[in-house]
Amino acid sequence: MRGLLPLILLPLLLTAACTEASISKIDSRTFVIESPPVPGGSDAPNRRLAARVCPGGYRVMEQTSHQNTPDRARDYPGATFTNWTIRCL
Repeated sequence: MRGLLPLILLPLLLTAACTEASISKIDSRTFVIESPPVPGGSDAPNRRLAARVCPGGYRVMEQTSHQNTPDRARDYPGATFTNWTIRCL
């Protein structure tokens, strides 16, 4: 029974990981934040994630939005994915 519990919880954990914003480092002060699917899109980056990597503040350098998933498949109709490039101050 104990060995069965992780097998049941694994798919739930994997689907939860796909709905969070992720961040990638470009150089010492520049980062890319990739958002989860949001109906109608979003006009600001994930503030909690941006404040974690840039505690002194940040500036949005670039914003790109698209209707498809990052691999360009139509898995989430009506949802908008937005990527921001931010630079720490």
